Amino acid sequence: MQCQEAGRVPASFVSVVPPVAMFSVLAPCLSGAACSLVHAGPPVFLYCDAMEIFGVPLPAMMSQLLLGLVNGSFYAMLSLGLAVIFGLLNVINFSHGALYMVGAFLAFIGVTTLGLNYWLMLLIAPLIVAVFGILVEKSMLRWLYKLDHLYGLLLTFGITLLLEGVFRSFFGVSGQSIEVPELLQGATNLGFMVMPNYRAWVVVASLSVCLATWFVIEKTKLGSYLRAGTENPKLVEAFGINVPLMVTLTYGFGVALAGFAGVLAAPIINVTPLMGSHLIIVVFAVVVIGGMGSIMGSILTGLGLGIIEGFTRVFYPEGSEVVVFVVMVIVLLIRPAGLFGKEK
Repeated sequence: MQCQEAGRVPASFVSVVPPVAMFSVLAPCLSGAACSLVHAGPPVFLYCDAMEIFGVPLPAMMSQLLLGLVNGSFYAMLSLGLAVIFGLLNVINFSHGALYMVGAFLAFIGVTTLGLNYWLMLLIAPLIVAVFGILVEKSMLRWLYKLDHLYGLLLTFGITLLLEGVFRSFFGVSGQSIEVPELLQGATNLGFMVMPNYRAWVVVASLSVCLATWFVIEKTKLGSYLRAGTENPKLVEAFGINVPLMVTLTYGFGVALAGFAGVLAAPIINVTPLMGSHLIIVVFAVVVIGGMGSIMGSILTGLGLGIIEGFTRVFYPEGSEVVVFVVMVIVLLIRPAGLFGKEK
């Protein structure tokens, strides 16, 4: 690929994704055979002869694929937490988005106010969210397990409003952000595109956590105890297993996944009290498409829908906000239990 420096180019000539650390992804130009590289400081653009796919330059296509993978990683991790809580505890946790927001704000407070580094907050914030979730489960949620799902939904919706109100009173509605950790700043030139290192880290970290969670629940003795404890708790207790404690820790782990996702998101999106509300509806759609309670279904569906959403932005940008719900309607018409759900 041959490139030449073109200097400054009017902003109207390019569609630029907000930069991450030193580099942003390659952005398409109005000219179908050119791409541009944007970095911090005075913008310098590199025009490249690029292969086209359906009239779209390859760098533009790959940049949207990367953005789709990043979004899909968040969808997968958040929907995984919902699937764990619903599949094992039979609770619809509407506060999951708010706890994602709490994780992001804890990272912001830890890094900017307390002087802690990003890597430490990646461990501390999910633990704090988990402790909060355990307190909620032991004090309120466990009394609703035998009642209709609506009661749990209303309780967690109330918790969402409470958390959003508290953080709005302290931080307002304007967005906050933290710097990308020094180790992950910059980008890697793959030849056909420039990939920001932090976005690659988000994808790798999310997939690692999701697959590790699936393995523990589906392939280990602990996972078999969890599944058996939800189906026949009295029988499992007869073997000396503390089922109530196991349920409490499961809920804590499920909400910790939301906190972990919030920390991952803090350096690349605006941290606001409503960031969870903007995402939770899409995440619920992901869970429904994958199948309520299906662990692997949530992971695969989250990643797949993120990529579909990214490609939709390339070919039909107006539809990118609704494509997930269109897919949900189609899936429910064909398979009401979801792609990976079990028919009852």
